[in-house]
Amino acid sequence: MPSATVNNHRPSELLSRLASAEPEVKVRALREVKNQIIGNRTKKLSFLKIGAVPAIAGILADSTDDVIETNCNNNNINNILVQSAATLGSFACGFDAGVQAVLDAGAFPNLLRLLANSNEKVVDAGARALRMIYQSKLAPKYDFLQQKNMEFLISLLNSENENISGLGASIITHSCETSLEQKALFDAGILRKLNNLLEGGSLSQRDASLESLATIFKNNPDVISKFSGPEIGRPLSSVIDLAKDRYPRTRLLACMCLIVIRNTSPHFLKDIGIKTKLIHILLELLDDPGQVGDEAPFAFSSLIALKEDLQKLALEANAIDKLHHHLQKGLLHPRRYEGILLALADMCSKLESCRSKFLSLQVLNLVTDALTDGSANVRIAACICLKSVTRSIKTLSAGYFMNEIIVIPLVQLFLDPSTSVQVAALGAISNIVVDFTTRKSIFVQCGGMKQLVQLAKSMESAVRSNALWALKNFVFLADNRLKEGVFSELTASLLSSLICDPEPSVQDQALALVRNLVDGCINSIEFVFAEDGLILGAIGRQLQSASKAEIGIQGMYALCNVASGNEFHKEAVMHQLFALMGDKNQSFMIKFLQSNDSQLRMATVWTIVNLTCPSSPGASGRLEKLHNAGIVSQIKTMVNDPCVDVKLRVRTVLGQSMAFGDN
Repeated sequence: MPSATVNNHRPSELLSRLASAEPEVKVRALREVKNQIIGNRTKKLSFLKIGAVPAIAGILADSTDDVIETNCNNNNINNILVQSAATLGSFACGFDAGVQAVLDAGAFPNLLRLLANSNEKVVDAGARALRMIYQSKLAPKYDFLQQKNMEFLISLLNSENENISGLGASIITHSCETSLEQKALFDAGILRKLNNLLEGGSLSQRDASLESLATIFKNNPDVISKFSGPEIGRPLSSVIDLAKDRYPRTRLLACMCLIVIRNTSPHFLKDIGIKTKLIHILLELLDDPGQVGDEAPFAFSSLIALKEDLQKLALEANAIDKLHHHLQKGLLHPRRYEGILLALADMCSKLESCRSKFLSLQVLNLVTDALTDGSANVRIAACICLKSVTRSIKTLSAGYFMNEIIVIPLVQLFLDPSTSVQVAALGAISNIVVDFTTRKSIFVQCGGMKQLVQLAKSMESAVRSNALWALKNFVFLADNRLKEGVFSELTASLLSSLICDPEPSVQDQALALVRNLVDGCINSIEFVFAEDGLILGAIGRQLQSASKAEIGIQGMYALCNVASGNEFHKEAVMHQLFALMGDKNQSFMIKFLQSNDSQLRMATVWTIVNLTCPSSPGASGRLEKLHNAGIVSQIKTMVNDPCVDVKLRVRTVLGQSMAFGDN
């Protein structure tokens, strides 16, 4: 039989003791709740379910009111205030459900009121709790543009109490989002105050300042330029020095701040020595066993993403070897696992040398294992990594990826409960199915092709468009037998409805799929004439009302491929080009030829080339119709088109028209 002491520690018993009229009992109960929930999500959930947070928020509110109404400052009330604030802060620490519960219970304004208390311990407890709340995205947005709010923020940063000044920095990190807010903070002298904390503050204050500075700098080169100027001192040197600090978290935050500066204003930190140092520091921080090591690969990714020069430096620093080494350890924290995979993805996004290194180390096997991980974010990162490595004709031609070991788990992810995982898997498979070898049948045998068709019917537009993207790549340069298999699953009615989908991204990919379907032998062109030409009619309607250049480009190339066929095919294209054109309506062809998009001009001129080929019996009649519509006249104005390819095709059209006596 459990003892009375054990019973007293149960959540329900502690909750009843919180309602005690005895201050000492209440304080002990608050302290016990706090001790039980610190670092224990399961315990936090248990107390949330029985309504502990509203009860504690009520205690805080009553005690705060007692202080104001009676002007009382006795130890009992102060102890209750300290313990209730600390307990609410513990609920909020690293736990969004706890933050939401604290906010829903109305505790936030009362925690703010504690900052004006005369007792230092009460103030400190309130500041700590508020800092915990402001670590979450759920924290209330702070309006810096109101003068009284800015004054309050300055008073926080001016405080000698590191939790209060840290709270001020946390508010900036959480709430500063727009360039207007960034400018307001700079104009109010906030950056100077943060720099002072950076140079003379405690460890906690330095770290909080680094995070705030990175937030104020993000995508704002003007603020960075002013910050780096002589009026504030030499703050950049301070940040660079902190990147070499003995504390891992400080080094990480300093690196992140420098990366924001570098990404926003590339003319700063151009020195190759600083870039190399950042790479080495971040790779070293991967060895940290805690949160710093979990976050280091994300900072590394933000440093090298889309930058070939930095990826080359990272390769020379053996980054892929080191990332591979950490993957080999196994049993990684999901956040770290995800970050390492994304870092590998960024490393392999541009340079063939990086992809070769990746494959030579057999990292591929470990990435494939991650496709079946329990964390959705890890599965997504593994897919992104595969997509990055497969952005290479060389690796695709070598046939590394079109095999059951990789394809089967990717196809299984098409049925993942997370839409984000589905989209990521489709992104990876879109590259893999381009495969220049003759093994595309593997994908069909795994059920991949049928699954793509099913996903093309998804309620999620991102899934539909990515499924069509994969199908488009799957039929690229494929033989007619494989195309027939895809088309029999898709059907003309489904494909025509996707061409007319409400989402432009889906329209674009559906038209691109048709373009690849009808490319090649003349038999392939017959697909658009199935079910009384449903697909061809849908293409014509979309071109009449094309909302984006991309839709026009894919639609015109689809018609261009159809126009490469026989006389029947060419006349069918002419019908679509002029079907809805009345006496007062200008042909969409004229609009396309006048477009600022060179690819759209190119696709349109190519279509005209195929329609007016002199070896075609009906070319003369088609040319006359194009002439009467003003299209030939428009072509003549394009002989000096700024795009060389367009200029060459324009001259081809004019040469063909001259064969029929048109000068």
